[in-house]
Amino acid sequence: MRKSRFSIEEIMDILKEGETGEISISSVCRKYDISNVTYYQWRRKYNGFTIPEAKRIKVLEEENNRLKKLLAERDLEISA
Repeated sequence: MRKSRFSIEEIMDILKEGETGEISISSVCRKYDISNVTYYQWRRKYNGFTIPEAKRIKVLEEENNRLKKLLAERDLEISA
């Protein structure tokens, strides 16, 4: 999976800027050079979280992916 250019703090700041309503979502996306789809995916994923909660979710997702990879490797060894 590709690493994001933006940290969790930056993503949360971008989402807050879009939610204020001072400028449109399209303008926010142009300002940070992201697509509208990316903005809405971030909003769906991080909406309602605080920064520490979002960081914790990201760490848990990384750990889950690591464990899935280990399980897949073990299954390959067993089948061989």
